[in-house]
Amino acid sequence: MRGESARMERRKQSMAELCCAFCHGTGKDPFDLLSSHASCEVCGGSGKVTVTEPAHSCAFCRGSGVFPGSRLTCTVCMGKGMVTVAQAAEPCRTCGGAGVRAGRFLPCSACGGKGLLAGVSAPATRLSGARILQKGNR
Repeated sequence: MRGESARMERRKQSMAELCCAFCHGTGKDPFDLLSSHASCEVCGGSGKVTVTEPAHSCAFCRGSGVFPGSRLTCTVCMGKGMVTVAQAAEPCRTCGGAGVRAGRFLPCSACGGKGLLAGVSAPATRLSGARILQKGNR
């Protein structure tokens, strides 16, 4: 029982609550596809999403949560605008860290659209480009 609570505490500490990138924290569908009252499909209407740290801004959608050139959620970050990458990561050599190869419209196959490859020594920034919600800011 004690080991389980320690694992739960470690997992809890490695999570961060952020403003939803897809709806910009409004909790509403940003494109009013169904109606002007429809909830955001990413955060479920709360305006907040949870990501595992260390998290980096999604290279493919540039942190917007929107699949480039469409009104769909980004398939790399699932609309959160942030992706989880191991502490030791470096820019992808295939796409140059852009998450997409030049002239292509799909995520880079080498890094999965994250723009970073894990397992290589490089400094990781925690929650780069994100607006973190503090407990009193909800």
